[in-house]
Amino acid sequence: MVRIGISVEGTTEERFVKTVLVPYFSQKGIYVTPVSINGNVSVDRVKHELENLAYSFDYVSTFYDFYGFKRKVEGETKTTLESKIKESIKEGLRGKLIPYIQMYEFEGLLFSSPEAIAVVLQNESLSAWANNILEDFNNNPEKVNDSPETAPSKRLEKSTNYRKTIHGPNIAEQIGLAKMRDMCSGFDDWLTKLEGLVS
Repeated sequence: MVRIGISVEGTTEERFVKTVLVPYFSQKGIYVTPVSINGNVSVDRVKHELENLAYSFDYVSTFYDFYGFKRKVEGETKTTLESKIKESIKEGLRGKLIPYIQMYEFEGLLFSSPEAIAVVLQNESLSAWANNILEDFNNNPEKVNDSPETAPSKRLEKSTNYRKTIHGPNIAEQIGLAKMRDMCSGFDDWLTKLEGLVS
């Protein structure tokens, strides 16, 4: 049995972990617990949170949006942010930490299935709408992005009745992990690392 504490950005990610990741990982003897920091994600802010979690769990991971991260420097990438998170905590705890930043935000994962968006939001026309967006980004949900103003969540909120904390986890559950992993390589890599923690 392995216990993993996952520091998440907010309520949406917390619900997603509970409804989608917990049932999947528990079958593998991995028990994940989401712990929300309620927004305002920055290296300085999460450092203490992660160190505290490291004393309560076998391993600690993160599930933060790239766009949600405050005080990014010019040229910042997913990889540099994940490195900064790891380097910020005490050296003796770094072996327990698997930092993960979602590109570009949680809602990107939802574009793994335009059909699921249409089903949950009860609007058949949304399937074609979401498919068109996906095609603009080479069918890679993790690249759906032009700017913070046209991020996946902003697109959903502008064109649909999407409510982040309610619909987000419900759409993800409708899609299923297998499909999201197949479409989103960064997300899949993270879950593969967590699966590898069971000896």
